[in-house]
Amino acid sequence: MAANLIFTLAVSIAVQALFFAFASTLKTDKVTDLSYGLTFVLIALALLARSAAPDLAAYVLVAMVVAWGVRLAGYLLYRIWRIGRDKRFDGIREDFWRFFKFWFFQGLAVWVIMLPVTLWFSDPGPWSPWMAVGATVWLVGLVIETIADQQKFAFKQTPEGRDRWTDTGLWRYSRHPNYFGELLCWWGIFAYTAPGLGAWALLALAGPLAITGILLFATGIPTLDASARQRWGADPAYQEYRKRTRMLVPLP
Repeated sequence: MAANLIFTLAVSIAVQALFFAFASTLKTDKVTDLSYGLTFVLIALALLARSAAPDLAAYVLVAMVVAWGVRLAGYLLYRIWRIGRDKRFDGIREDFWRFFKFWFFQGLAVWVIMLPVTLWFSDPGPWSPWMAVGATVWLVGLVIETIADQQKFAFKQTPEGRDRWTDTGLWRYSRHPNYFGELLCWWGIFAYTAPGLGAWALLALAGPLAITGILLFATGIPTLDASARQRWGADPAYQEYRKRTRMLVPLP
């Protein structure tokens, strides 16, 4: 158990260090989101490679993490190359220590979020019906996140969308449907692994709780909402959109 925890922490920090060296030298933020998704993929594949006799349940779990990570990393890399820069890092990418802290804590966050997967691979449990439930929740989340990201990106490429909040497709019913999908993915992964974790499920719970806290209370929704209010807070149409639209769950 401890060996896998130390190993995955080392992998996560090493990946961040490699990308940080590149990003800090060139003062660029084009690889920050790429490294985030890619780290999940590398950890999952490394755990599979270390597994003595992986079964179908192990391959399915790794496939879930890899599919999520590759999609997110690919989308975010494509987006940043199209838009040129990430405004979140203005004034940060030029400051070595502030930039370093971002990368360091990103590495820790990935490690914590991956705890259900890391702990499960330390002592893989047998197949159970809960795994089917977890995989289904994960799949629904991946579909929602993918659709929401595509809809927002497409809207932002239109003349109307460049200077307006997104309120088309799923974004008519939620101000952050992509985050809702992401949370479903990680709670689904936790549900998939929990039956085989025993008492370690309590520690693994830190994974989905961490991503929930990050998106709902830290650098996710609060940051985006503050930026949106700064840009459109005085616009009556935006105020009406906030009133009629749920913050997270995409429902009328």
